[in-house]
Amino acid sequence: MNLLRATATIGSLTLISRIGGFARDVLQASLMGAGMAADAFLIAQRLPNLFRALFAEGAFASAFVPMFNRQVGADGGQIDGARRFAEDVLAVLLPLLLLFTAAMVAGAVPVVWALTGGFPDAAPTKFALTVDFTRLTFPYLMLISLTSLLGGLLNSVGRFAVNAAAPILLNIVLISGLLWSGSGDDVAAARMQALCVTLGGIAQLIWLLWSCGRAGISLRLRLPRLTPQVKTLLKLIVPAAFGAGAVQVNLLISTALAARFLGDGAVSWLYFADRLNQLPLGIIGIGVGTALLPAMSRLIGANDVPGAIAQQNRAMELVLILTLPAAAGLVVAAQPIVALLFQHGEFTASDSLATAAALSGFALGLPAYVLIKVLTPGFHARSDTSTPVRVAVVAMLINLAGNLILVWPLGHVGIALGTAISAWVNAAGLWWLLGKRGQFALDASARRLLPRLGVATLAMVGVLVVAMPALAPLAARGFAWQAAALALLIGGGALAYLAAARLLGLFTIKSLIAQVRRKRI
Repeated sequence: MNLLRATATIGSLTLISRIGGFARDVLQASLMGAGMAADAFLIAQRLPNLFRALFAEGAFASAFVPMFNRQVGADGGQIDGARRFAEDVLAVLLPLLLLFTAAMVAGAVPVVWALTGGFPDAAPTKFALTVDFTRLTFPYLMLISLTSLLGGLLNSVGRFAVNAAAPILLNIVLISGLLWSGSGDDVAAARMQALCVTLGGIAQLIWLLWSCGRAGISLRLRLPRLTPQVKTLLKLIVPAAFGAGAVQVNLLISTALAARFLGDGAVSWLYFADRLNQLPLGIIGIGVGTALLPAMSRLIGANDVPGAIAQQNRAMELVLILTLPAAAGLVVAAQPIVALLFQHGEFTASDSLATAAALSGFALGLPAYVLIKVLTPGFHARSDTSTPVRVAVVAMLINLAGNLILVWPLGHVGIALGTAISAWVNAAGLWWLLGKRGQFALDASARRLLPRLGVATLAMVGVLVVAMPALAPLAARGFAWQAAALALLIGGGALAYLAAARLLGLFTIKSLIAQVRRKRI
């Protein structure tokens, strides 16, 4: 498998999805602003999104995929035995999901109260709206979990594009709902969005079912049986999901603190800031992590430990080459980026400034978020799903403590900073443990690259700091000029980074293209 090619496939489709997501966010900000209805909807969708991260990027990516691949290898490349394993998993998973979803919909009132504390400083209407919206969004949990099982199946046979394209359908449904609801009633728009979350989940599941049929790996429904393989998977799922979803759990904690201790708008500011911060994480980190796990599983299964370590080094180089400048750009240029994308309609200038401040805080942890996606497969490929959980628990406790300490002097920005700090603790813990076990170490290539990468990033930051005040008068002329000013700012920063990279011998565009065309990296 070509790791860079697979990452490019997943990343490009994720980019299309994120562009659609940004279009949705811009419409949402314009129609709903950052008030009570927007906060209610964003909290209602936080739990289904958490489970999407736990299952799509956690349990099925980290536990199911290695087991499925090992079964295919044990059967000499034949898929029949692995398909039967997947059918046994589906038979157990489906009734559990039906019961859990029904229980959560029925218990929406205590669930929302546990998350928000009943919004002690807000009108009672806000709590009632959040409960209503939660009941509309929660069926998405079951739908996306089934979609994730099918997506893990397709990823296991190298069909990464299908699963990576599924979120595009969700964005299409959500954007259609916003356009249908129109402007003038933020509560109606929020309710339509909540309904469209579940409708989008239905569209995604249909897409995956159809794609599995075309790939010749359709699953049949069977009576539930706790086979030895299913029991092993169930033992691995919870720690795998918890470890890989640590970032989303931290964001859930952040949302709960904002709902309990801060006023209207804080949840929305954190949401929009996180959406921008998640763009490079989704395109780079998740793409590399998804492509890396099957490759490492095969190398470790063949007892090629040096090859697995080298593969992980190359993955780390790739993500840092792309993520360090992205993180620096988001920290320095947060305000013009947020203003251009969201400061329209109901989303005011004060909302824009508050969101930009949160974005700068989140982006300080962006390299750590991406490193977690690269380091975690080093454990999961060895069927160790418990160690990342222990590290994640420590990181979450630090996140909670940091948020509680920083929220009082810094408000919502303190929550963003606490989340970033916990991500670095998580990444550092994973790195240290892999190194202690002799399962990861920076090789000579990575040791040469990292210092020069830091210098190139600093060169880009210098250009951004000088260019921002110079372009401010241009941005003040109107929306078109504002877009042109931001394009010049980003383009100038990118050119500075590429020029510095070339002078330092870091990489060239030609070398990256050559790597994409190679069969292996």
